[in-house]
Amino acid sequence: MQALEHIRAIAERVARSHGLDVWDIVSRRETQGLVVRVFIDRPGPAATPEESVSIEDCEQVSREIGTILDVEDPLPAAYTLEVSSPGLDRPLRGEDDYRRFAGRRAKLVMRDAVDGQRFFKGQLGGVDAGAVLIDDEHGRHRVPLAIITRGNLEVEF
Repeated sequence: MQALEHIRAIAERVARSHGLDVWDIVSRRETQGLVVRVFIDRPGPAATPEESVSIEDCEQVSREIGTILDVEDPLPAAYTLEVSSPGLDRPLRGEDDYRRFAGRRAKLVMRDAVDGQRFFKGQLGGVDAGAVLIDDEHGRHRVPLAIITRGNLEVEF
């Protein structure tokens, strides 16, 4: 088992024990050395800050993953472990995310124009037949998932 796969297995086990999911794991060399970032998420709509991952969730998961990693030592070099959420302006990665966050505001960037635009900012309406539905001040637009190059939630206050 490769080091990141080993870390992912540990992180998933710990996250599940707290009712959370591992959204992503990234390892990269930075000026201070190797950094392993574990992004955790709460399953479900996460429509409000109360339903999202908290700082306390990150602290608990970080402590537990760190303890296990100290014992199992899957990486041959020194590293820094960081645990966080995907963020309020999280990337949307696929059909499930567009369904999950229906009703939330988002920004979409497309490689091809839809209704004369390559960028939409509006309220997600879900997914229908392989197309993301998004409502803006001009009405509802159907954006094929295959042409979306980037989608992010907008921070709502």
